[in-house]
Amino acid sequence: MNLEHHPCFNKRVKGKYGRVHLPVAPKCNIKCNYCNRKYDCVNESRPGVTSKVLSPWQAIEYLKIVLEKEPRISVAGIAGPGDPFANPDATMETLELAREKFPDLILCLATNGLDLCPYIDRLADLRVTNVTVTVNAIDPVIGARIYAWVRDGNVVYRKEKGAELLLGRQLEAIRMLKERGFTVKVNTIVVPGKNDDHIIGVAKTMGSLGVDLLNCIPMLPTPGSPFEHIFEPPRELISRIRKESERYVPQMRHCARCRADAVGLLRHDRIGEFQSYLASCAALPIKPEERRPYVAVASEEGMLVNQHLGEASRFLIYGEEKDGFALVDTRPAPPPGTGRQRWLELSETLSDCRAVLVSAMGESPRAILEQAGIQPIEMYGFIDEGLEAVFECLDIQSLKGRRISLTHTAVCTGTGMGCG
Repeated sequence: MNLEHHPCFNKRVKGKYGRVHLPVAPKCNIKCNYCNRKYDCVNESRPGVTSKVLSPWQAIEYLKIVLEKEPRISVAGIAGPGDPFANPDATMETLELAREKFPDLILCLATNGLDLCPYIDRLADLRVTNVTVTVNAIDPVIGARIYAWVRDGNVVYRKEKGAELLLGRQLEAIRMLKERGFTVKVNTIVVPGKNDDHIIGVAKTMGSLGVDLLNCIPMLPTPGSPFEHIFEPPRELISRIRKESERYVPQMRHCARCRADAVGLLRHDRIGEFQSYLASCAALPIKPEERRPYVAVASEEGMLVNQHLGEASRFLIYGEEKDGFALVDTRPAPPPGTGRQRWLELSETLSDCRAVLVSAMGESPRAILEQAGIQPIEMYGFIDEGLEAVFECLDIQSLKGRRISLTHTAVCTGTGMGCG
């Protein structure tokens, strides 16, 4: 078993080694009634949540930063925010790049197992050692209470038929994984009134398959999900289930119910600190050959970032040089008064820019620029500081909200120039 440096599989090292989840898999192939895959809430710690979705190349750039700034990271995993094998191309490319760039890193996956089997041989070739499969029931009747639907290719199955299909694939995948020497953990979500009296049967079956670890996770009531009104199971129930299940398979008792973009130690997640790095990497081109070389700046005098996006009449365009940054162009802003069209035109004007630095902006232009692959950054400070943060993927959060005393900072004056 590959447990020595994996904090999820080995409680003894959870304070010594950490993990990073690379959120490259947005689509899912099943619908669990306890799940609501809401993005952009950094205060939530639960599976299915991420602030950004990355391409494989963006994920590797982010991984480089994470490993440099948190050397205790020993594991890189893919755990959503959907299912890795509902996004097989992105998943496998990310793993291939990670193995190439970081040959000693532990690679792992968390999946529902529906579409896992066709990729097990490739995972073994890439030295992916640890796989987690979520199995909530071994009886399709009970599974039908948990899953709203299961999608196999273009066909959607519901109720017992869907649960039966999923279970068959899961059992086959676990058998294949153990035959190939993988360390396998099974996650089972404990849902009161749905499968809580069924978990021991799951444990018996998993033990007979040689599963290395069983993680009985209390369901977290999630707003917007069909099970949002079911209470989280009490600690006493979870303790009893784990104690009884331990007769058949070792138990995990230190799960942190990690986000799809979790980073750091299990009990000291640092996603808040790494949020800006994740955002910076998400703003990079999807592929390296599509790299955007420039950054646009809204500035009154060419020294400070101090103009609102809607009030800027022109943008300064900077590129990277060997010894710093250089102004390479000045581009006029689209004229005001055209609403959404103005921001679409601006995204075309800045199409070769990876980011735009402004003192403030409205939500509508922000969304349009992000959709065009341009990272909008609100900051106060010297232009060079902002350029360094973007080009070097540094912490942009430290620049936001800081006032510079050399000159005033522009704020929205309500002139109708396009705040929203």
